[in-house]
Amino acid sequence: MLALVGAGPAVAGPAAPTEPGSAAVPAGSATTAATPRLAGGAPVDSAATAAALARYWTPERMSKAISLDRIAGSPRAAQSKAGPTGKPGSTPPAEGRSDTVRPLVTESAAVGKVFFTNPSNGLNYTCSAGSLNSPSKQMLITAGHCVHGGSGGTWMTNWTYVPRYRSGARPFGTYAAKQFRTFNSWISSSDLGRDVAMVTTWPLNGNKVVNVTGGHGLSWNYSRTQAMTVMGYPGNRDGGQIQWACQGTTRAVGDGRIELQCDFGGGSSGGPWLREFNDANGLGYVNGAMSTLATGGWNRSSYFDDSVKAMFDAQGSVT
Repeated sequence: MLALVGAGPAVAGPAAPTEPGSAAVPAGSATTAATPRLAGGAPVDSAATAAALARYWTPERMSKAISLDRIAGSPRAAQSKAGPTGKPGSTPPAEGRSDTVRPLVTESAAVGKVFFTNPSNGLNYTCSAGSLNSPSKQMLITAGHCVHGGSGGTWMTNWTYVPRYRSGARPFGTYAAKQFRTFNSWISSSDLGRDVAMVTTWPLNGNKVVNVTGGHGLSWNYSRTQAMTVMGYPGNRDGGQIQWACQGTTRAVGDGRIELQCDFGGGSSGGPWLREFNDANGLGYVNGAMSTLATGGWNRSSYFDDSVKAMFDAQGSVT
């Protein structure tokens, strides 16, 4: 089983207090939030620091960032076998500005490329993410291993998001992370069943990312068999420089997750798995996030249950 971005051993880092568990959601639902930092350790806690981070990500650094497949966690990493824990539900998507119309049907302004530095080796890496409509209008959804190295690891640094990145072009600018949130079971044991994260971003020139690009809705507790559109920046497609899409019907995995045979490699991690994708506006309902690549080209995602909705509720109003 391969994670879709490199995340080797790293020193432990600080974390914010853990959210208390709730009897209304399954075990393993507790999450932790943290303030993103620059590689030198300074917190990204002001618009000025966010601007400095945007300057760090030069076109050269972005072009050289690595999409690398590495084994995720240990062979004994915990697996949360999530299933429906209530009725299916969804939050609504939101359209962005009128100038976000896509030049290609396989591109969405509400999907972008993530760039960050792994403190374990100081190298720069890439992931994918999607904007998520929430009360803050500032949130993204991605994979847990795109924000934290998992068991024995720490929070990634220099973290930034470029909506609809294309061969170096940044049509809507560069959004710095303001706050991370992921599952405690990913942090402590690289639990692939909880390889999900949500990220609040800084506004850019006073503009919030969802208001600019639009934001997907969120779905949870749906059947594991769903018509899905998977989007992201796989390194084995055009070198990860162009957004790709894969469409098909998901199926259940024995460990509780879902899979689709897209053969998307490193760099696609964190890309949204979308129900009811609307090609007219590039929006859908996120019902998964790219996590791993198995043999035969089968990509896998955590199953979205009430725990993912609880994460949304905890992070969605953070500004």
